[in-house]
Amino acid sequence: MEIYVNWVKTNPLLSAFIQFAVLGTLGEFISISIKQKKIGPIGNWWQTLSKVLAWGILGIIIKYGFVGIKGAVRALISNGLFPGIFKDGLGWAFSVSVATNLFFGPQMMFFHRLEENIIHWKWDLKGLVAAFKTLIWFWIPAHTVTFILPVNYQIGLAAIWSIALGIILGITLPRNKN
Repeated sequence: MEIYVNWVKTNPLLSAFIQFAVLGTLGEFISISIKQKKIGPIGNWWQTLSKVLAWGILGIIIKYGFVGIKGAVRALISNGLFPGIFKDGLGWAFSVSVATNLFFGPQMMFFHRLEENIIHWKWDLKGLVAAFKTLIWFWIPAHTVTFILPVNYQIGLAAIWSIALGIILGITLPRNKN
């Protein structure tokens, strides 16, 4: 684990890119395979490569988002605009998770949808409302756990959560009728 932590510390953006490129793409692959009830591609070679790049870019955006939201929550607490109970521990983790998912999450999901639309050469916002709902029932609890961890593990766990969500959505969403 020490090698991983040192790598994340010395390469925060590159590590965020790689972790999301690999794990985000894997989560999407698993979700599609579950929905189709067979192991299958997430697109042609160009789309797959584009999705890896898109997930990596999203990892960098999420890294900046995590740092920025934590700074905002700290500022709110230090200026007496947020209760002191949210200063550390579980209260801190929960408050950062709520702020992340309510103020940053929708824009990040919309950006990811734009990436998908560019990759597939279409304009489709179908499912975006359902994606926004995951911010409440999945991402707030998941990121509460994420923000309890030391900072150098947070992006990695956030990327792993994308696999968990891929599995959940693969099981619960209707199959593609192709």
